[in-house]
Formats: sequence, structure tokens, C-alpha cells
Amino acid sequence: MTIDKSKELLEDRSEGGIDRRSFLKGAAAGVAAAVGGKLTVMSDASAATPAEKPNGPARSLSETIISRPGSDFMVDVIKAIGLEYIAANPGSSFRSLQESIINYGGNKKPEFLTCLHEESSVAMAHGYAKAAGKPMGILAHGTVGLQHAAMGVYNAWCDRVPIIMFAGNGVNAATRRPGVEWYHSVQDPAAMLRDFLKWDDQPGSLQHFAESTVRAYKIATTSPMEPVLVIADMDLQEQPVEHKEALKIPKLTLAIPPQGDSAALREAAKMLVAAESPVILADRAARTQEGIKRMVQLAEALGAPVVDLGGRMNFPTMHALNLSNMKGPLIRNADVVLALEVADTWGQLNSVGDPYHDYRRLAKPDVKVISISLADTYMKSNYQDMQRFAPVDLSITGDAEATLPGLIEEIKKATSGGRKSAFNQRAETLRTQHDSMMQEARTAASYGWDVSPVTTARLAAEVWGVIKNEKWSLLVSDRVNWAKRLWPATEYHHLLGGSGGAGVGYNAPASVGAALANKAKGLISVTFQPDGDLLYAPGVLWTAAHHKIPLLFVMYNNRGYIQETMHLQRMAALHNRRSDQAGIGTLLDNPHVDFAKLAQALGVWSEGPVSDPAALAPALKRALGVVKGGAPALVDVICQAR
Repeated sequence: MTIDKSKELLEDRSEGGIDRRSFLKGAAAGVAAAVGGKLTVMSDASAATPAEKPNGPARSLSETIISRPGSDFMVDVIKAIGLEYIAANPGSSFRSLQESIINYGGNKKPEFLTCLHEESSVAMAHGYAKAAGKPMGILAHGTVGLQHAAMGVYNAWCDRVPIIMFAGNGVNAATRRPGVEWYHSVQDPAAMLRDFLKWDDQPGSLQHFAESTVRAYKIATTSPMEPVLVIADMDLQEQPVEHKEALKIPKLTLAIPPQGDSAALREAAKMLVAAESPVILADRAARTQEGIKRMVQLAEALGAPVVDLGGRMNFPTMHALNLSNMKGPLIRNADVVLALEVADTWGQLNSVGDPYHDYRRLAKPDVKVISISLADTYMKSNYQDMQRFAPVDLSITGDAEATLPGLIEEIKKATSGGRKSAFNQRAETLRTQHDSMMQEARTAASYGWDVSPVTTARLAAEVWGVIKNEKWSLLVSDRVNWAKRLWPATEYHHLLGGSGGAGVGYNAPASVGAALANKAKGLISVTFQPDGDLLYAPGVLWTAAHHKIPLLFVMYNNRGYIQETMHLQRMAALHNRRSDQAGIGTLLDNPHVDFAKLAQALGVWSEGPVSDPAALAPALKRALGVVKGGAPALVDVICQAR
């Protein structure tokens, strides 16, 4: 993909039939009449700044109009890289850039999305990128905005998701206004995030900004994809453009995903073809629907089982070779394991007990492990998202989806007629195991079907009953595991995975961002929304309502941080103390949160709390009607703890 719009975008814009310079001159005249004064519209070259005349008389806003601020050029650059949205909680450090987005840029490509917390802005961009297959932009306000955004950035880093971040900052102490601008400025803004950024820069000129922004987009979208940060200096934003004819926006050319070495793929194919009990582990292997197609071709070429670990939608849930719920016995019996972009290979083959930290080997001692991943190309030392080191027998550096065609071709070349027959027999055995696995899942889901509060299995089943005839997308697919076990997912957009870094507060804003991307595709977006997660930043409900983003929030409301409750119970048992106190500090009761009223207060249609399972389906159908009408809706469901 190439983009070269510098000449077009550097021309003066006219949006909605109103020339911006004419508008500003008219506005200046109107203000002059109102205050009985006289305004001067300054040319680009003659507009003086405080830095140019440090000892001269201070100028008031009523004395100077900047007809071509640097932030206008920044908007040209942002448009050139194709960002459709900028999510932000407004802040003075990017006030000029925000104004330019709205008026000069016409608030279109990018459109400014109003968020109520910087972490929500980043999480929205995180979810959007996974659903849209391209990044969203965010703006953060100085030191405080970047600190608020940090958790969201870390989630995106762990999840290998591209986000284009801009942050306002005043690096020149001589031009900062006293007070707040000093608190909110910093010498090195990216320092607080650099451990989990792929790249960052603090441009010192507008030309530097253009080149850094194009570079940032290319780096972010090159596998392995990660967040990047470009600082938009306040002076660069607010000072007039000089010598605009000299400013150029570089052409953006996206990198082709790297493929694994062909000789290494031949060796991997030999190992897999010779294996009697191979297992394919896939975590973030697929990036597109084409990736799922290639995964099916790989599994069928070998007659091998696939365990989809769920970082992305990697493999159809109802395919006969999908044995994800049988991971334990498959790993124990495997003689060759193929790990495709697996975040924690060691954890799939080994375990550490809790609370005694006793080591347990799950796989055979002599199992052969093949890894195809780009993990070794982005490692950093401080944050431990790299997981424990896992020795492998063949390590292939490359993008998994891009590498699969070469691997499949080598497998076909290495497969004799006799081996093909053996693969077909193995596939038939696996089909029987798959059918048994699915029957066990359906039987397990029926337990407690009519109990109140609602079981998580019935919650998933009732939601499926409502959306099954729609083009649907489950935006966060790791909160209620029954969806992956019971729903027939075949498309990449069906299951978008989880947060990556397990940071609470991701689910709601990421779902809003993903639903925004799905809106353009005509998909019905649904998410299982944990109660504790929503309470981190419930303001994102207002963002969904304000921007008319259709999304069905189904509350998985178990009225507590149940994982932490169980941790306390385990510690109490270990310490030989009473376990009935484990709810202190972990349960969300006394009073219970009324999420339906909370949603209504923020402009979202809602119903609940629903604790009678018989009332669940009618409530979900009413909510779906609202979503199909183009608005968000929330159903608060009181659920069993797990």
C-alpha cells in the first residue's frame, strides 16, 4: 500500500463550503465589533511569538490570528497515513491539534472520539485495531495523560497490537505558562512507557513530525505489531507555519510480513510428517480470515489436532481437528509440538503448582518442539511478558500467517502415499474424539440450567440463541469460556481474544473500539462484560452512546472479584485460618451495583438486574433490537461466580 498526498494535503482546505481563512477573518471582525476593538489578521511569516520578542509587550488573543498553525500541517500528516479516528480525553497540551482536527480537518478521517479516561482511549484503539485490521490514533495530555494511558498501552504491548499514539508536551521551558503546564510537561515523555513501546520520538520541527509519524505508522504495523508514540510539541502545534512550501509528507509503504527460512521449513516439515502424535498450538497465529484458511490447510495436510489458545481466532471451533478442550492429554502424548506465535510455550509443556510452587512436567521428556514466531525480535528486559524461557528443537523466526503457505507446501512434498493414508486414519480418530468432546461440553453446560443466579453456560447459550442468525462478533472472547466451547465460530471476527496483559479495565473500552470498527462492516457486536472491569472506567458507556456505537453489553455480574476471593481462600487454608472472611476487599456488595441504572445515567439503554434464567432471553432480544437500531444496549445479568 502506498500513500502520497503531500501536495494535495498541503493546499489550503475548504470544508463544507467555508474557506478557513475567510472564516477566521470574519470571526475576527465579529469579535472586534463585540469588544469595540481592532483585530489584526497576521500573515504566516509576520505572526510573532513570545519566544521571538521575550522583552516586548505581551500580545492578547484578540490581537493576533494565526491562519496557518503547525497543528494544521500535523493534521495533513495524520490524514496522509489514513487514520480514521483519534480517541482522546481533551487536554490543553494538544488544544491546537484538537482544534485543527475539528475545524481545519473537518472532523473527518480522523474523527475526534470523546473519551472520559486516557486508559479507555488506548483500550478503544486496542479493540479497534483487532477488529479493523488497522490502527486507530489516540491523543494523550502530557505527563498525566500518559500515566493514565500506561495500563492500556501495556495491554496492547502484550497483545501485539498496533496503536498510533500522540501526546502533547511543552519541552521549551521558556514558553510554558506558569503552573499547570509545568506539572504536565516533561523532558522525556516516552520514558514512562518506553519499556512497552516499540518505538517513540519527540520531533523538533514540523518536517521531523511528518517523517516520524510516517515512520511510526510503518513500525507499528510491521510484524510484530506494537504501540508507538510520537510527541506533538505545544510550540510546534501553536506557532505559525513558515516556509510551508518546503514541508513534505513522506510516502508510506507498508512492510511485507517476514516469512520463515525455507530450509528451516523443510526441516520442520520432515519432523511433522514423521511424527505419530503431532499437536499444533496456535495463539496469535492468524491475523486475517486468510490465516484461518491456512491453519485449516495445515491441520488437514497432517491430519493433526489443533489447540487454539485463544489469543486470536485461529481455527474453526466446530472443525473435527479442533481439540482445544483436550489440550492436557494431547500435550502429554505428543511427540512433536508445533507452536505458532505462542506467548508462553514453556507454560504449555510444564506447570508450577500453587501454592507450593512444585514443578510439574506435562509433556514427554523427549518431545520435539518447533516454534514459528517473531517473539525474539521485540524482547525487552524489564517487564516479564516474555514468559519463562522454553528450549525448542527448531526455532523459526517469521510471521506465522505469512510462513504457513511455505510450510504447507513443504509438508505436501514430504508426504508419501503411505503417510497420507496414516494421516487420514488419524484424522478419523480425532473426529471421533472431537464429537465426544463436544457432547461432553453440551452435557456439562446443562448442569444447573434453571438455577438462579444464572450459570455462565446458560448465559453463553442464551446469548447465542439471540445472535445466531446475525452476522456477529464476540469482542472479548476470554471472559466466558463457554462461548468458545459451544458457539460455531468460523470467521476471524467471531472471536477477538482478550487483553494480552490481563489488565482489568480493558474489556468495556476495547469492546467499544471494536464495535466502532464492526459498525462499518454491518456486524452485530456483543461482549460479556465483567462487573469489576466496567467499574474501572464506566464512562466509556457514555462514549458509546454519544458516538452512537451499536454494541450489546451482556453483564457477567458475579458481584465480586472472584479470582481474588479464591486466592484469599487458598491462603486462608494454607495458613490454617478461617476462609469465610475471603470476601472482605474482594466482593462488590453492600451495596450491590445497579449496572442498569449506571448505564441509563450515561445514556445507554439497559435492563436488569436479571437473575431469573427464564427472563434472560426476552431481555436479550429487546436489547438486540436497540443494537440493530444503531445504539448501545446493556443487560445486567446476575451470574454464578464461575
